[in-house]
Amino acid sequence: MDTTAVRQTVREVWDAAILPSLRDFIAIPALSPTFDAGWAESGHLDAAVEHLREWIAGRGVAGAVLEVVRLPERSPLLVVDIPGTVDNGTVLLYGHLDKQPPVGGWSEGLGPWTPVERGDRLYGRGSADDGYAGYAATAAVEAVKANAGEHSRCVILLETGEESGSPDLPAYLEHLGDRLGEVKLVVCLDSGGPDYERLWLTTSLRGLISIDVTARVLESGQHSGLAGGVVPSSFRVLRRLIERLEDSESGRLLLPELNVEIPENRIAEARATAAAAPGALGSTFPLHGSTRPMSDDELELVLNNSWRPTFSVVGAAGLPEPADAGNVLRPFTTLSLSFRLPPTADAKAALEAIQKALTTDVPNDAAIEFSRIDIANGWNAPELAPWLREALDSASEGVFGSPWATVGLGGSIPFMGLLAERYPAAQFVITGALGADSNAHVPDEWLHVPQAVRVTEAVAHVLDAQARS
Repeated sequence: MDTTAVRQTVREVWDAAILPSLRDFIAIPALSPTFDAGWAESGHLDAAVEHLREWIAGRGVAGAVLEVVRLPERSPLLVVDIPGTVDNGTVLLYGHLDKQPPVGGWSEGLGPWTPVERGDRLYGRGSADDGYAGYAATAAVEAVKANAGEHSRCVILLETGEESGSPDLPAYLEHLGDRLGEVKLVVCLDSGGPDYERLWLTTSLRGLISIDVTARVLESGQHSGLAGGVVPSSFRVLRRLIERLEDSESGRLLLPELNVEIPENRIAEARATAAAAPGALGSTFPLHGSTRPMSDDELELVLNNSWRPTFSVVGAAGLPEPADAGNVLRPFTTLSLSFRLPPTADAKAALEAIQKALTTDVPNDAAIEFSRIDIANGWNAPELAPWLREALDSASEGVFGSPWATVGLGGSIPFMGLLAERYPAAQFVITGALGADSNAHVPDEWLHVPQAVRVTEAVAHVLDAQARS
């Protein structure tokens, strides 16, 4: 296909059709089920699904069959099945329609459900993560068809539980297994890279463990002057237990089950990533005051963010706001612990090791309770097939004017691990328009529109190459 013609088609679709609809999508508060227990009653996830269904149906893609699949007590899934111009297996294109909670602190003039365009940026929750994906996947297929290209059967899957760890996807994959057939290529548009100058291919994803741990020492709070020195502090109990997991000096995680030997090819890729966007990772985030990154070595930062485990306390309960804090020895402390695991770590074994470390020889025999446990394995990409490497070379140079680069993503996309297990022979193109400064999950989320357009163009060329492989 002619690069100029594909570019023109894609940009026309983005300008005339995608951006107006994407703005309306942003306005839908489609919180992921974890953040909206009453999602079925609120109807926001259904509204998001219907919004995309109507838009895709209105594009008139030849032969496309759209279905909203609803398994009992599971969030809905939108399936778009487009017959191929050639018979070369199935290409699965993935995105999600659920969103992170709004959180406070958006800048003046911005808000989670208020689409705002400023220059190349489209602000709003779900703009970059990952509302644009369904639009881009559809536009890529349209561009192939409009420019005498070829494509295999394309199935677009848009789920509504990714931000909750994709708990319903295994059931949906089982339900759709026979219909999907032989999946030869997976395209996921829920990723990105350190800059907006090239096509970034994600070659690994970290796994995760989320767990709430409570240390309980009293039936009810007591005057700290009377109980202090007699009753142990629940916070101190948790602090000592966490020291078994993490070296507080370096941030290194101590349990063997949370660490892996980093493959040599991924170290080489990390070195290339650091060289391709020098200083990007260390300077992207809005560090406060004199705060410095974890390392001054860019390679170490890349490896820390992709192949080494990390730990954060992301929430707490039992702690009053400082203005409301009296001299009380509190009955309990709950901390929400978040672990990012290396791509090849066994999440189940890691969870068992964490729970064992937190419940063995507990200081003062305090009661330790666990709740809200969520785990997911990471993913390590297979070697690229020659046809895909050539397609990426051609698309990246033709669309971006720069060679493509690889990145190990610090976050998780649970769907990729599920698909890798189910379709071990498939090739994967995990890419997208997200940058490290796109503010996914936090205030002021924004989509770099030109990058999203270029990624759409590149996917169109990959679809054509796969059909001819």
